[in-house]
Amino acid sequence: MFSLTQRFQQTSNQAITCASVVSIFIIATFWAQLYHNNVFSLSSQIANVKPQINLRTSRFYGSVNGKPKENLRIAFDLDADLTPLFNWNTKQVFVYLTGSYNDTKSSSISSEVTFWDKIITEKADAHVILKNVKSKYAIWDAKDKISEKDLDIKLHWNIQPWVGTLVYGETTGETLMTTPAYKKNSAKQKAPQKDASN
Repeated sequence: MFSLTQRFQQTSNQAITCASVVSIFIIATFWAQLYHNNVFSLSSQIANVKPQINLRTSRFYGSVNGKPKENLRIAFDLDADLTPLFNWNTKQVFVYLTGSYNDTKSSSISSEVTFWDKIITEKADAHVILKNVKSKYAIWDAKDKISEKDLDIKLHWNIQPWVGTLVYGETTGETLMTTPAYKKNSAKQKAPQKDASN
């Protein structure tokens, strides 16, 4: 005759086995639907990118010991329909706009920075249309300069499902941009800007 412990163990094993089978089925059908919707071939339009470079002395903008450092922001237009990323197993989608560049013209070392991001929780909000929006984040390089660099601007997405692992991808549209040289004698950029929070 089975003891109470053996009965509990048998029941637990059956429950875990059933839960595992159901989870595998959910993940498999989730991925099948993503491939059916061609989510890894989604396109986006990134246009009208306008870079602006300032000098910042705040530690929040990368400066060290109060030394001014070049800081980059952009304004941009974006049109991306991300509704195919949503199905019955999608909890939310994290979308973000990045710029990748090489440290120098001859260097093969690539850096990637994030200008803007958004969390989308509803399919109705998944068609993202932005006009002349400023980047959420101020960007600086590990070195003093971020001017005169060639940036490849792309839109990435990340699905957080209810069941399963995170799914990463990027849209096929991209924009190439060269950051301008910093002009010390510009009317808007005569002196380094200071941040009161430093």
